[in-house]
Amino acid sequence: MDAVLLGALAGALFGLLAIAVRHGLGRGADPEVGAVVVLGAGSLVACALALPQAAALGDPGELWPFLLIGALVPGTSQILFILAVRDAGPARASILIGTAPLISVGLALLLLDEPFRPLLLVATVLVVAGGVVLAGERSRPAAFRALGAVLAIVCAVLFAVRDNAVRWAAQDLDPPAVAAAAVSLLGALAIVAAYLLVARRRRLRTNLGSATVAFWPAGVALGLAYVSLIVAFDRGRVGIVAPLNATQSLWAVALSAVLVGRSEAVGRHTVLAGALVVAGAVLVGIVR
Repeated sequence: MDAVLLGALAGALFGLLAIAVRHGLGRGADPEVGAVVVLGAGSLVACALALPQAAALGDPGELWPFLLIGALVPGTSQILFILAVRDAGPARASILIGTAPLISVGLALLLLDEPFRPLLLVATVLVVAGGVVLAGERSRPAAFRALGAVLAIVCAVLFAVRDNAVRWAAQDLDPPAVAAAAVSLLGALAIVAAYLLVARRRRLRTNLGSATVAFWPAGVALGLAYVSLIVAFDRGRVGIVAPLNATQSLWAVALSAVLVGRSEAVGRHTVLAGALVVAGAVLVGIVR
């Protein structure tokens, strides 16, 4: 399967992840405990897919940077992502998270000395326009809270940091892509599980069963999406994969309209905002 198909698959699966998280929350499950379930199920999927590559792994020490990166994203970010979906809805949260490629390039300009290109200004205008359209919509879900939008933007920043950290680590290291994805998810699981054991031990013990039932589909979606994305980047240029992965915003909008229904209040403003953000991400991908 080539980079184009894997990049498109990752975008669809990340869009599905937002809907699956919304479904888990709809069943009344604890969002923080749900983060452990999502990462646990995702790690199991990634580890199962990584087994055939175990023999090809040379020095296991090449994987440690990915363990640390995973502790940040999707470790710390997973709880924030679930809360963003809870408060802003899957469609709107995914649109705001879709600004991550632009933030990633901005960080690369500052930290990795990547060259500036005029198309970045056009991409910035498109992404900002998408945010303005989303902010100006009149019809929102009854449970919408502005905090969800803020958390989604924080997630976008964390994803951008992850992109640059992975790019930096990959300059000297080249472990099998699926193994790197599996180790990243295990690092994420470790940090979130440690947090809950220290700060939310009682909730973890009492709510784990119901959260497992509610969130395991989201975990499967995360595992498949993360592996697809990492392998796509391993096989193809960022300029090809990033725009395809950015379609997760439109996937989330479309799936919200079809699967969630009227409670998500997906209208013309939401669709237009998603299209503008994706268009900006596509330009960022072309520039990169």
